[in-house]
Amino acid sequence: MTAALPRLHLFLRRPASGLFSIEMLYRSLIPYFERDFEVEWIENRRPSRGFLPRLADAFRAALRQGDINHVTGDVHYLTYFLSRRRTVLTIHDFVSMERLRGLKRALLWFLWYWLPVRRADAIVVISHSTEAQLHRQLRIQPERVHVIPNPVRADFCPTERAFDVQYPRILQVGTSANKNLERHAEALAGIACKFVILGHLSDAQRACLSAQRIDYETHADMVPEDVASLYRGSDMLLFASTYEGFGMPILEAQASGIPVVTSNRWSMPEIAGAHALLVDPENIDDIRTAVLSIIGDSQQRQRLRAGGLENAARFAPAEIAARYASVYRNLCRAEA
Repeated sequence: MTAALPRLHLFLRRPASGLFSIEMLYRSLIPYFERDFEVEWIENRRPSRGFLPRLADAFRAALRQGDINHVTGDVHYLTYFLSRRRTVLTIHDFVSMERLRGLKRALLWFLWYWLPVRRADAIVVISHSTEAQLHRQLRIQPERVHVIPNPVRADFCPTERAFDVQYPRILQVGTSANKNLERHAEALAGIACKFVILGHLSDAQRACLSAQRIDYETHADMVPEDVASLYRGSDMLLFASTYEGFGMPILEAQASGIPVVTSNRWSMPEIAGAHALLVDPENIDDIRTAVLSIIGDSQQRQRLRAGGLENAARFAPAEIAARYASVYRNLCRAEA
């Protein structure tokens, strides 16, 4: 008689318009997980807002436990009532800890990081940069921490589209404060290009783009397939963020065969490898010089394209799923 497969329960946030990155990442891993585990996908019933709705979803999670419980990120509070010995928590970043101050920061530290980390046996972080932040914020045994990067989905793939030297389409992914849109706009001022922005713009950002006389177009709330097409229709990615826990757009651009300008801070050099132009995100001249270098140097573009494709291959779903599966199996052995 064949032994039953261990039950792997993936706990995720409630889907919201325009927010699908975490969900799509883990969906790309499920076909590989299903070879060794019986997988159940469990989404929150409520948005992650307010104390009582979060508490209700945490109680619900406790009633839906498997042999392995994986809280996949952005809903850390689901760990509160899960069996510690069977729980894996993925931490994607510490961006709010960088932004908040005072009592709000202290509450976030306790409820979003300290308590969930105590309620999970294994902690996964998605970059060595995030691992370093974790150890700065919390006392945790190193053997409990596993660095497993995010996978790049297979629908991000290259085309033979020629680079438009005369009027390149320069892609910006995200419009939150750390995405550095205003400095990007200032760096692009006077460069003949189309600035392609994925995300909702504030009135202040629109005013900034107008003041710099930037020719731009915006896209928001796109389905994942259309996002992949947007990359393939762009000539380069400008992603000089001031903070990232990982930097998924770097890999998505590299897998799509387009050159990348990104930041020399936090996780971004680690994710890009030697296959992007790194800039100081606070230095507008630095950003502008890198963009002009890509536009003006065909050999550099080809080098970045070839190296980027090779780098993105390291983050294939099969490889990432195998690393998660090793963590899951260790939990099963410890529980037994």
